[in-house]
Order: sequence, then structure tokens, then C-alpha cells
Amino acid sequence: MKASERTDVPYGGRSLQGVQVSASRRSGTTDELGPDEPEQPERDGADLLAALLDGMDAALCAFDADGVVTHWNREAERILGWSAAEAVGRQGFAGWAVRSADAGEVEDRLLSAMRAPGRQVHEFALLTKDGGRVLVRTQSAAVRGADGKPAGVYCAFSEVHAQIDLERSIALSEALLEDASWGVVLVDADLRPAVVNAHAARALGAGRTSVLGRPLGDLLVQGVEDLENALTHVLAEGAPPGPAELWVGLRTPEGERRRCWRSGFVRLASPLAEEPVPLGVGWLFQDITEAKQAEQEAALLRFRANQLHRAARAAAECEDPAEAAVVHLDFALAGFADHALIDRVAGGAVDTDAAGPVRLVRVAATPSGAPGPSVPSGASGMPVRYGEGHPALSCVERAGSVRAGAGARAVPAEKAREWAEARQWPADTVHGLCAVLRSRGRTLGVVTFLRGAGRSAFERSDAMYAEDVAVRIATALDLAGAVGER
Repeated sequence: MKASERTDVPYGGRSLQGVQVSASRRSGTTDELGPDEPEQPERDGADLLAALLDGMDAALCAFDADGVVTHWNREAERILGWSAAEAVGRQGFAGWAVRSADAGEVEDRLLSAMRAPGRQVHEFALLTKDGGRVLVRTQSAAVRGADGKPAGVYCAFSEVHAQIDLERSIALSEALLEDASWGVVLVDADLRPAVVNAHAARALGAGRTSVLGRPLGDLLVQGVEDLENALTHVLAEGAPPGPAELWVGLRTPEGERRRCWRSGFVRLASPLAEEPVPLGVGWLFQDITEAKQAEQEAALLRFRANQLHRAARAAAECEDPAEAAVVHLDFALAGFADHALIDRVAGGAVDTDAAGPVRLVRVAATPSGAPGPSVPSGASGMPVRYGEGHPALSCVERAGSVRAGAGARAVPAEKAREWAEARQWPADTVHGLCAVLRSRGRTLGVVTFLRGAGRSAFERSDAMYAEDVAVRIATALDLAGAVGER
């Protein structure tokens, strides 16, 4: 029997006769079937098998026990250019699909799968119809007949670079989800975490499995809206051009903790669908809170240093030293406080070890309820009647800065108003900072900075800035007193 007539090679326990007939039909030839023509259902099953093999994504060919090609699917035709009609019936790959020098080795390696258990993986170069060379990776295994004996070999192969690309993609995914030093979260189309790596789980303060399927609002206290808006945009429009910085709030045993995450987003789509089908969003983030805070602090220091420099140059042009003190106060307010007051000790100054109560006189104040420069109170000034324990009096007594506040953020507005009015401060005041005015070893008074509910409480760095401003105001007031005496 000729090789081209071999149509009865078993394939997985079934005959490939229908496959061979299908191949001959595609080549334009007609095989006359004798009286032993299979029944229609059997022919349909063979046609179905041929259609399934032709529809595979991997290239597939089959050999009988003598090394004759019995099947060649469409993917093999795409890779090498040889059609099924040209390939089926050939003796091995010699003379057409491999170089003659390599044919013996390739055939031995392929047919050795009949004598080896399981699958065998090889790599070698095949020839395309136009004379080019393609490096392929093959997986071959024996095909056994009904009696259990090897009856042939099937070989699935693909281009090596495609296989390597797939392996790289898989390796990258596994590395990101296991060993990455930044957070990786795969969010499904419902904006719920589907996969979380170890770094992201630690950042969220939960286990890798406990966060899966939960709404983002259960994981974050603040910043949920911004994050969900970004994810929705990526699902609809695709990845943004650059990373975004998101401030979020996390629940911790110590209370709420704010973090800044530099986040990148990519839309995930199925590679198996003809049209892109969104599977969700890949969210990668890195905690940059410390760097962001350092950057903000540096920017704030530069701004305050520039304000002090500008205030000094403006005050140098004032003929009246008292006016220069008010100029320093106005420049200090920008971005620092909502209101400011200058109270001077009645009588000019007191020594540090002076005994007895201290009386303060209002020298200048910012207008309440409207923006504008500070308003001097004239030469005589308005006396202020601070109660015992007032932060301004405490500041004079200890010759150091004093911070005060209405309480926690949740304090009722009425309580905060009563607290401010009891200290004779504007009704919207929530935080206060008093810095002593010292010059030539004497206490001249107090400068008070006030903040409303829209600002945070004064911190140590704020007190240091207020003390720098107070030194300049005290020098100007001391000079005004000396000029007045003269």
C-alpha cells in the first residue's frame, strides 16, 4: 500500500480515515469509496474531528508508525506555508520541512515519543514553503491503537518566540503577585478586588483573601470616590497617560491613618475574544507618603522664607516702626492663619522676673468677617480684658509660645463658638497660637495667630515660624517705643 493511501491510522483510539478524506477533499481530489463506505454518522464524526483539529490555536500534525504524515491542520499551514494537501502523505519532514542534514535527527526525536511515556518537548528549526526557517517548540506523544500498542505520534508545535512571550507574561504576572515591592490589585468590572498581592494586602491592613470581593468603601475611610472614579475611567476610556497621586485614609488600631499612593492603572481585556472584553483593571501603587510630606514641608519652608524676606524689604520702607510691625503681621498671615492680633504690655515692657498681673493693650488686629490688612489701634490702643489663664497671659508669664484649641474635630459648632468668645477671639476661631514679643531682654507683648475650622491645628513647625515673625514684630515695636520716648 502506498503512503498516500494510508487512511486507517488510529488517532486516540479512533481512525483518522475521515481526516484523510477531508484533506483530499480540500486538495480538490475525489477518492472513490467502495462498497465498504462508512455510514453517514461515522463520516460526520470524522468531519467533526477534522474541524476541531483545524480550529486549534496550536499547530498540529500526526504521523503513523512509519513516520508518514497523516494530518496537518490550518495553524501548521499558517506557520510553515505548506497546505494539508501538500503535507499529508509525505514521509517525515525530510526534503521539504527540514534541512536534509537535520532530517534524520528530527525524525528520530519525533518518533521516539512512541517508545517513551508521557509527552516529550523538543526545539528545532523547520523550513517554510518560501525557504525561510522557523524555530519551533514541539510537544509530541504516542497515539495508541485499540490493542494498546503505539500506532503513531501526534505533534503539537508553535513558534518559540510566541511560546516565550506567553511564558514571560505568565512569569511577570506571578512575580507581580508574589514578589513585587509595590502593591498590585486586580479589580473586577464591579470595582471589587479579585486578586491582591502580599504588598497590597499589607498596605490595606488586611489578609490577601479577606479583601477579595469586598467593596472598596470597606477598605478605605477616605479617598474611595477618587479611586472609584479613576477605575471607572480606565474601564471606559483606557489607561491614563501617567500615574496619579491619591490620598487615602486607612483604619488602624491606632485610628485613621492617611497615606499617599502613587497609582498606575491598566485596563485588562480578554485575549481570547474577537472584540476587547473588559475583565477589570490592574491597579499598581506605591506608598510615597514620606516623600510627599517631605516635599510639602520643603515647599512650605521655601514659601515662609520668601514671606519673611518680602516682609523685611517692605518693612524697611516704612517711616513709622509701628507700621513696619503691622507689615510683618500681614505678610505672615498668607497661608498661615485666618486672623492675627498684636497685644502690647501696658507701660511698654516687663522684665522676665516681674511680679504682679500683666495688662495688655491692643495694638493691631485683622478685620473680622472680611479680608484686608491689619488695622492699627492708634497710639493709646484699646485695653483687652483677658480672663485668668488666657493663652496670651500664659505666653507673657512663661515668655514662650502657647498653643490652644477648642477640642476634637467632632466638637459642636456652638461649643466652639462659646470657647472662642470666652477668649475674646473671633467666633469662627478653633485653633490659637500665641508667640511672645521679646526685645533687649524684655517682654513687649504677644502676637496671636488664629485659625478657623477649615484649617488644621498649629504644630511645632508653625510655632517656630510664629516665633520668627514675633522677633521681627518685637524689634519694630521696640524701635517705635524708643523713637516715641526720644
